[in-house]
Amino acid sequence: MKLAVTGANRGIGLALVKEATQRGCETLACIRSEENTTAVEGLSQVSVALADVRDPIALNNAAQSFGPLDLVVANAGRFIGRWGIEDPAYTPEAFQEVLMTNVAGVFFTARAFLSYLTSPGGKVAVISSFSASNTIKCTGDRYIYRASKAAVTNIATNLAVELAEKGIAVGAYDPGSVQTDMYGKKPGAELSPSEVAKRLMDRFEALSMKNTGVFENYAGRKVPY
Repeated sequence: MKLAVTGANRGIGLALVKEATQRGCETLACIRSEENTTAVEGLSQVSVALADVRDPIALNNAAQSFGPLDLVVANAGRFIGRWGIEDPAYTPEAFQEVLMTNVAGVFFTARAFLSYLTSPGGKVAVISSFSASNTIKCTGDRYIYRASKAAVTNIATNLAVELAEKGIAVGAYDPGSVQTDMYGKKPGAELSPSEVAKRLMDRFEALSMKNTGVFENYAGRKVPY
């Protein structure tokens, strides 16, 4: 299998690249800046592309350099502002950064790689979060991040409808509570990045036109939206 992963230099993205390598996949690691490429150096069958997901031209160049593929994983994300409404981290610049990366970045990623995805049979996997859900108890915090994940899950659902005629399946996935720098390495996190990467890769392999549009967690349980 050939796949591309955005945000591939750390956390879940890097773990997914490593898991893909172990499974014998040919992988394109899309990384925002050159200084972060050392994270994937030495991994077999891994190509690197400098591609900020907020930059459609960079994504188009990355897709063109890699060519035909079976799966694109839109994983790149930003997390700014952890507390309630008075958190000074919630600035206009923070909203722009998070929404452009977590929402527009996924759209630009899907559009850039679309013409290179196997049709039929190609897949788009969007890394979302249970925070996207409006039916799971909210805790009155993480406003920008929660809003971004709700929006990108909607984009995944919409893509699933549009791309169905091409035979391309789309799914949104909640990785659960993972010990990564992005989430503050919570002591009570359910999974390590490597373990969640294994589970997510299993979910991506199970994605098909029979369950396109799914929003589920790493264990295959549907997330209410």
